[in-house]
Amino acid sequence: MTRGWMYGFAASALGVLAIAPVASQTPVAPRSVDETRALAAHVLNRLAFGPRLGDVDRVVQIGVDRWIEEQLRGEQINDASAAKALVGCAFWTDPVVNVVQQLAGPIVSRSARPSSNGNGMMVTSFAITRSVEVVKRDSARRNERFSTALLENGQLLAGRLTRAESSDQQLIEVMTDFWENHFSIASSKTLSRGLIVEWDRAVIRPHALGTFRDLLGAVAHSPAMLHYLDNDVSLAGELNENFGRELLELHTLGVDGGYTQADVNDVARAFTGWTHSLVSNGRISITGMGSERAAVFSFNAARHDTAAKVVLGHTLPAGRGTQDGEDVLDILARHPSTAKFIAKKLAVRFVSDSPPPSLVDRAAATYLRTNGDIREVMRTIVTSPEFRSPTVFGAKVKTPVELVLATRRALGAPVDTAAEMIDLLIDLEQPPFGHLTPEGWPETGKRWMNAGAMRTRLSIATRIANGEMPSIPVEQWPLWPSLSRETFDRQVDGVVRTLLDGRVSDRTRGALIAARPTNDEAAARVSAMRELIAIALSSPEFQRR
Repeated sequence: MTRGWMYGFAASALGVLAIAPVASQTPVAPRSVDETRALAAHVLNRLAFGPRLGDVDRVVQIGVDRWIEEQLRGEQINDASAAKALVGCAFWTDPVVNVVQQLAGPIVSRSARPSSNGNGMMVTSFAITRSVEVVKRDSARRNERFSTALLENGQLLAGRLTRAESSDQQLIEVMTDFWENHFSIASSKTLSRGLIVEWDRAVIRPHALGTFRDLLGAVAHSPAMLHYLDNDVSLAGELNENFGRELLELHTLGVDGGYTQADVNDVARAFTGWTHSLVSNGRISITGMGSERAAVFSFNAARHDTAAKVVLGHTLPAGRGTQDGEDVLDILARHPSTAKFIAKKLAVRFVSDSPPPSLVDRAAATYLRTNGDIREVMRTIVTSPEFRSPTVFGAKVKTPVELVLATRRALGAPVDTAAEMIDLLIDLEQPPFGHLTPEGWPETGKRWMNAGAMRTRLSIATRIANGEMPSIPVEQWPLWPSLSRETFDRQVDGVVRTLLDGRVSDRTRGALIAARPTNDEAAARVSAMRELIAIALSSPEFQRR
């Protein structure tokens, strides 16, 4: 494949990607088949991780409104597709309690390399910040153990993405991704690999379209979150404010939500004693890799501050225990600032980087009216004229996770048994559970669009098209056998129709046409097909959603 197209197209693509349209507040009803298909492609790019081959046709056939309603009730959808994809992946199919016990060891990064700190302790560069005890004096066994853990970790994280990619309950998967980012935890400060599975399957996913109060309660009781924000070692007289501060600033009210430092202090006091079973005498007890005990929530009354507290004007009486924390969660979940903060984050994720204030206000009103019913807030957003306006179609830059999953879905890639997608996400700088600080990955496009990021995206598209990525074998794309033998003009039409949902700018079409081969021989057609796929996957139309 010739790559002369890459550099000029990269510059133009970066310029187009940097432009984010602002949502119109004027309803725009579909008036033609083409407009209906465009709306169907839009909802698949926003409420799913991109369309698979034939998905746009299926949504048009059943109707966009019906498809949205089915996704809002996603727990009722038979998810045989995910079950089939996850065959052999016990981390994501066995009972959670069994997996948590089995994977009671820390995550090790695929990018890490085993090394010794001189005391027989293995240190890794990405996924664990604390040293992990390993077998001393036996280098071969240490490296073998590291390699085994590395393979398990890659499979664990890839399994999470496989479910997101393959599930027919796509909105639940997208919402799970949203909430796991909203309540961000980092694998570099996770007690065990099993807690990552529990976090996804037992804490976030069951509440992704439930009530915010139930979700908030599950998060606050999670050993993963309590440890990540240091609440597991917070006690009366030795207060740690990390959890209290982030609970107010990042999880509920927002930085401008109307709380004070005194509120932070008293919220932190309310959660003293909220800890887990691995804490003993103020210390976390972790043994060697693979032999850790599973962590479960516990309340240590002896470590709780029982004095009276005042949170956002509400008095918490003295002499109580866990009720202090539960009352704080109630206060925060029903607060108007929380309604506004959550409504805006959801509107940013699903509508545009700068959603209209009127839409945010309506979504916040729904939140307050329904006591934080996430499903109803989402219904307000995704049935709104702002969401359905053509001015927001393609207005959002795909994050690396969205890009990798959308690419795999568009090309019908087989299950990634080698966890190659984890390596891709490391290259794209969004490894799963890899954001070190608690604010999570940005939901707006600016973070993901710069010259270096665009070069990486273009390189990945080219590698896929050249057949250099085993987990995304382009020759197994269902349309490859037919299109690779077609005339060039039909190849262009096929790529535009299937990979770009029929949406193509003059600039992108020009780049596609410029790939015309000098002859019509079979080898030239295959080469042209590869270049067309690379251009399509690199285009603003595919890089945006």
